[in-house]
Amino acid sequence: MAAFVYLSKEVLAGFDNYKYSAIDTSPVSNYLCHPFWNTCVKIVPLWIAPNLLTLSGFMLLLVSFVVMTYYDPHFYAACRDHPEHPPIPNWVWLMGAVNTFLAHTLDGIDGKQARRTKSSSPLGELFDHGLDSWATLFLPVAVFCIFGRGEHGVSVFRVFMCVVGIMVCFVISHWEKYNTGVLFLPWGYDIGQIAMVIVYLITFFGGHDVWKFRLPLVNWSPAETFEICLYLGFFILTFPFTFHNIYRAYKDKSGKMLSFSEGMRPLVSTFILFTLMIYWAVVSSCEIIELQPRLFYWTAGTAFSHIACHLIIAQMSSTRCELINTSLVPLITIVALVRFLNLGTTEIYLLWAYCIYITIKHCMFGIYVVREMCQHFQIQAFSLSKLQKKMNKHRE
Repeated sequence: MAAFVYLSKEVLAGFDNYKYSAIDTSPVSNYLCHPFWNTCVKIVPLWIAPNLLTLSGFMLLLVSFVVMTYYDPHFYAACRDHPEHPPIPNWVWLMGAVNTFLAHTLDGIDGKQARRTKSSSPLGELFDHGLDSWATLFLPVAVFCIFGRGEHGVSVFRVFMCVVGIMVCFVISHWEKYNTGVLFLPWGYDIGQIAMVIVYLITFFGGHDVWKFRLPLVNWSPAETFEICLYLGFFILTFPFTFHNIYRAYKDKSGKMLSFSEGMRPLVSTFILFTLMIYWAVVSSCEIIELQPRLFYWTAGTAFSHIACHLIIAQMSSTRCELINTSLVPLITIVALVRFLNLGTTEIYLLWAYCIYITIKHCMFGIYVVREMCQHFQIQAFSLSKLQKKMNKHRE
């Protein structure tokens, strides 16, 4: 059992002293989402644990991903130039809209439910943000499923770069907190979720052919427009604010005042991961990302979430972040083999092997971290029964 202890005494002690500190300046969040969530949370029974809401929202997104993978494993279903692949049933888009809307709502009310039930704990934030790091994969992949490959879509490699961009936005917000002690919530999250629901609904009512056009003057397809909007969001709504907040924290000495090398540690593993995956896609002798795009995306997304969760634990517990995550060692070996040997379709088996490895490793990590935190704080992850008994006993 000792081999499966993930949280040191230093980390647990750091969690004991942790206080949530976040700033949300998004107009969409403050004037649209939060008022709606404040109403929604009132109908949630007080006996429902906040983590159960968080997990339910993630599972809804996962169901949508699995269903779309079943009907469109290689993103050809929406392509006019691939009639041999039947289109995705129309009800899938309605399911996607409902699941995304509910997942976004559940993600918005879980913290409010924790405050209602007086069950707030570091576990809740870690659980929430840990699953969010994994969910960064779902939005861009779902959009690509709607647009498809071909004349009106974009290449699977360009979609992967969009996935990388969204994940980078996620990780730098926690890197920002690692340096400043404050989580500045990104503006793009709520905007993206609402836009995704609208896109799903338009596709449900109009079919995927509704997106087969080009914008006048610029001659962009909707897929290319979405891609450009993502990059504009990265470079206008995310990166400038992050760098400004870190600069201000160092200037007025309100942050943790880490050295440059210490402050950059949390980004090293993520940088290595994306460099390896991009390099693999580029040098692959069998064009692995073309043959298995969803598998490639899932593998990168799961590996990213595993690394991001380690960063979240470090910044919440005020402990030193790891430099290189051990899960990267097999990937480094695989990419080296791909680079120096002409493996052909054998790469697919290597991708499957690493996918299974990182998925099992990440799931085990999550399960044991939750167990260790539950034992430390003497709570249950998905039940408020013990907490309610303690509160009742305290009242007596």
